[in-house]
Amino acid sequence: MPIDGNGFELGGYTRPDSTQFNELPAHVWPTTARRRGADEENPGSVEIGGVSLVDIAKEFGTPVFVVDEQDFRSRCRSMAKAFRGAENVHYASKAFLSKTIARWVMEEGLHLDVASGNEMAIALAAGFPAKDMTFHGNNKSTAELRDAISAGVGKIVLDSRSELRRLSQVAAEAGVVQDVLVRVKPGVEAHTHEFIATAHEDQKFGFSLASGSALEAANLVEEDDNLRLVGLHCHIGSQIVDSDGFILAAERVFSLVEKLVERHGTEISEHFNTLDLGGGFGIAYTAGEQPLDVAPLADEILTAVDKLAQRIGIATPTVAVEPGRAIVGPSMVTVYEVGTLKDVTIDDGMTRRYVSVDGGMSDNIRPALYGSNYDGRVVNREVSGSRIPTRVVGKHCESGDILINDANYPNDIVEGDLFALAATGAYCYAMASRYNMLTRPPVVSVCDGQVTQILRRETVQDLLSLECETPR
Repeated sequence: MPIDGNGFELGGYTRPDSTQFNELPAHVWPTTARRRGADEENPGSVEIGGVSLVDIAKEFGTPVFVVDEQDFRSRCRSMAKAFRGAENVHYASKAFLSKTIARWVMEEGLHLDVASGNEMAIALAAGFPAKDMTFHGNNKSTAELRDAISAGVGKIVLDSRSELRRLSQVAAEAGVVQDVLVRVKPGVEAHTHEFIATAHEDQKFGFSLASGSALEAANLVEEDDNLRLVGLHCHIGSQIVDSDGFILAAERVFSLVEKLVERHGTEISEHFNTLDLGGGFGIAYTAGEQPLDVAPLADEILTAVDKLAQRIGIATPTVAVEPGRAIVGPSMVTVYEVGTLKDVTIDDGMTRRYVSVDGGMSDNIRPALYGSNYDGRVVNREVSGSRIPTRVVGKHCESGDILINDANYPNDIVEGDLFALAATGAYCYAMASRYNMLTRPPVVSVCDGQVTQILRRETVQDLLSLECETPR
């Protein structure tokens, strides 16, 4: 019998194990998440960081994002250990960024990737050192390049010939020599959703190895008085759960390094010191999935790069990586309130229960955009009903506004229950919208029994503040 995303059998009205739905898969939920016992306040409710999600919902309303600070910091440290130095781990701020998050990353010693001038501005406002930032993007404006150089951004990743030309001009005007990485398409397509696989040829990012444009770009930088080639960058996709793609990408990128050495000599390694393999480390979104074990992967990558460098006679470059999802994704949950329940007749007279919550695609577009699955649980109490076919949907005027498409959930979920999705830290708030004029939810952090609001809920006044008076 098929299994749903929460590890339950699909297709039928069956009595679950009394604890099955109430358990929180440890590899999916934040480290400190647990259900409270019968003798505790809010018995059966879920707490994170020592704070009940019931109390958070009462204070901040729903939907609300809750991030486990301890979990976040622990993942930063694990990545730093695996890749032999916090400075070799660049948190990908596109996954989720706020001043608080930037400060945590800084305090853990990690570096930061930004993909727009505004991400850079948020990080700078948090006091993050510009020298520890790497600026990404396929279409950086001249203004963004000027701002990056003016701020003293450590590295800029070149993505096109026109950008190379513009950056050289901006650097010359500023009287600086800017450190750059050249982004390479190594022709490795990770086993992931087509929309988030980024290293095959027919896509917008980077210079092609196969066509020779990557070598041409690297040579142009080497010969440019205003730019310094300090390394190469690639990114093979997202939600990658095995090491093969990373190793193959490293081998292919080193074929370009070898050609650069042939042309410019081993002296190039005096300034060429970085091989940035991007991010894409997979996490578990549901009980049936397993996250990528980063530590052995890091060992494999570092060993392979060392051998490749020895073969062509250069100093081993520093391997940098760019985890975003793998750090913040599992650290956060989204808490909703259940509203309308509707039983809909489907095949052969069976019914599916539609459980509507007070958020949806405006705070989590990933199920609609990528077909993503999530682990969802009632978090204000324990439930024990018979399992029935269930679909969890949002409140938007859109039939594709689905958060969990196909699950078997207990039939005693009722209006007013709190329902939470795990692993919503990456690309949920960051890709949130104001569809149907819903305002973006607040984000709160929890740690050691304390809750702190790090982003407030938007209001109608925020929406109206953008309006301009026009003639009647």
